[in-house]
Amino acid sequence: MTDKGRDRRKISLLFPAVFAIFVLIYAAGNYYVGLRFFQSIQSLIEPYSLFYWSSYAFLATSLFAARLGKRFYPGYINDLVAATGNYWLGAIYYSLLIWAGTDTLHILTSFIFPEAQIIKYPSFYWGFVILSFVSLLLLYGTWNARHPLIVHYDITIKKAVHNLPELHVVMVSDIHLGFVVDSDCLKAMVNRINELDPDIVFLAGDTIDEDVKLFVDNKMPEILNKLRSKYGVYAVLGNHEYIGGNSKLAVEHLQQAGINVLVDKCIKVNNQFYVAGRDDRMAGRVNGKQRLELSGILDGIDHSLPIILLDHQPINLEEGQLNGIDLQLSGHTHNGQFFPNTLISKCVFENSWGYLRKGGCQIIVSAGFGTWGPPIRIGSNSEITDITISFVESNV
Repeated sequence: MTDKGRDRRKISLLFPAVFAIFVLIYAAGNYYVGLRFFQSIQSLIEPYSLFYWSSYAFLATSLFAARLGKRFYPGYINDLVAATGNYWLGAIYYSLLIWAGTDTLHILTSFIFPEAQIIKYPSFYWGFVILSFVSLLLLYGTWNARHPLIVHYDITIKKAVHNLPELHVVMVSDIHLGFVVDSDCLKAMVNRINELDPDIVFLAGDTIDEDVKLFVDNKMPEILNKLRSKYGVYAVLGNHEYIGGNSKLAVEHLQQAGINVLVDKCIKVNNQFYVAGRDDRMAGRVNGKQRLELSGILDGIDHSLPIILLDHQPINLEEGQLNGIDLQLSGHTHNGQFFPNTLISKCVFENSWGYLRKGGCQIIVSAGFGTWGPPIRIGSNSEITDITISFVESNV
């Protein structure tokens, strides 16, 4: 067996184990939250305990039921179950954090002030307050996710370009087109990008949220085809195009939408600058085909011209610096999407969001336009990234 074959076998064995651990943690968290809410209203609902736990079990399993339903019973009902599962994931996440926090506080106060425990815990009061707070968080997060910001950067690349003092770039990542980010959201995004009147548009991966059929059936390629820019639209694949299992079909339909999809490829644009696009890291895990080294993609190009790299996942940022990349554009992180994941994301990625310079290489990571899973953003923003690049002659 080859080394690649061994790696694929390890991955195939690892995934079920990781999934099993996730299911166990998810089940334990759901039971803990369900028990706390039940205890807070037990005096009122005890005659209907079976109804409570049956309804709760439906909500808790809706995330997985929708996945199976999409394969065997696609349609409007399954879409409702999918939406329920997505929101439930956000609701259970915040309910778990808040109940765990109040439990910890209750234990500490009971230990420090044992005679001060007058109010029953968990009580109807606590359950109502926590349920109300989580509901408000979800409402705010939904509103916030549906109102993307325009995030602007002014950067300078120290390479003079003939007849091109500036380049106006618009970059969007992680649109996740599908059930949540639908045709109406896409139309609004396309209109906002066109209003910015960019010279060039970049889609930095995860344009499609796995289901290429849904992308096509909802005529999203036709909407994307309305993007307007002087030098065209360029895209790379993200991990979700591969997770969906139809990456080739995704490339085909994106190209039919007038988008230049760069899979380990470098193109010279108008003889003035280069755009390089890397295949996503997920490709090797799904089909065993490892992406090319960055040096191989750039082999033979003129390094005196500006080089812009599209790479979905902002990992190993030193590669761009070592290979003479002037500007790298990435996404993937969603900037954690919702707090406190925003803090975790900052620890996982060298640049989770925003601007970073490593030597002569500048890196901009977008928080993404769409969302994954729960269609909420708390502590982060959906965004369209607007960049003005000035080309100036180096003094070195």
